[in-house]
Amino acid sequence: MIKTVAIQGVKGSFHHIVSEQFFEKGVDVIECLTFDRVVDSLITEECDSAIMALENSIAGSIIPNYALIDKYGLHIVGEHYLDIQHNLMALPNQNISDIKEVYSHPMALLQCKEFFKEYPHIKLVEDKDTAEVAQRIEEQQLQGVGAIASVMAAEIFNLDILAHSIQTIKHNETRFAIVKRTNSEVPEEEINKASVKFETDHKRGSLAAILNVMSDCKLNLTKIQSLPIVETPWKYAFFVDVTFETYSDFKKAKSIIEIMGEGFKVLGEYKNAKL
Repeated sequence: MIKTVAIQGVKGSFHHIVSEQFFEKGVDVIECLTFDRVVDSLITEECDSAIMALENSIAGSIIPNYALIDKYGLHIVGEHYLDIQHNLMALPNQNISDIKEVYSHPMALLQCKEFFKEYPHIKLVEDKDTAEVAQRIEEQQLQGVGAIASVMAAEIFNLDILAHSIQTIKHNETRFAIVKRTNSEVPEEEINKASVKFETDHKRGSLAAILNVMSDCKLNLTKIQSLPIVETPWKYAFFVDVTFETYSDFKKAKSIIEIMGEGFKVLGEYKNAKL
């Protein structure tokens, strides 16, 4: 049973929102300002599970998080998709003309840059976390300073929202992974998605051979991301997500690829949140 979960950011962050939505009965959260700290709290058994953003519908994959999961032998046991709505907030009794600086996570600033073109007097400053900025504004009573964060963050830290949903692309979704030290507890008959990693040599047809096995075994490739293997020039690791109708199809593909000797590794087996 999950009682504690590590999140990147503080309460009011998007990771915190995922913890509230995914774990229906609620869990205690351990606030971490970096994903390295998130992983450390998991492997030292400070928490039972962790939540890690893996990709955004606008910005793409968060490669360092895939690498952390792989490096420490962690297991993806679930996933959650969250609609990301960015809001400009500040201490009460101010308006946008009073705001001189806005701090937030670099990704949030990037996704909202078109909005701020209308307010050239505002200086945009990169920071560690969206909600942590909101917390700092409330604790230090920072006048003239704004944050880009969730509605929950504004409610927790008693800030006024000066503008709602300021991201340039309104449909902005992030996929989060639920990660544990041990493998999935989802019954085999419910598993219909897997995240895997494999390596290929830099030679013709090596990647195609593996993809053909997946296709022949009725696996649907939903994501593929390459990453150079630093220690071995011209060799690559591929992080892949696949969906399937029956778990036996995935097991068959796994067995064939392992025989091919392509460094096949399962990062997680779980239930597809989109189906």
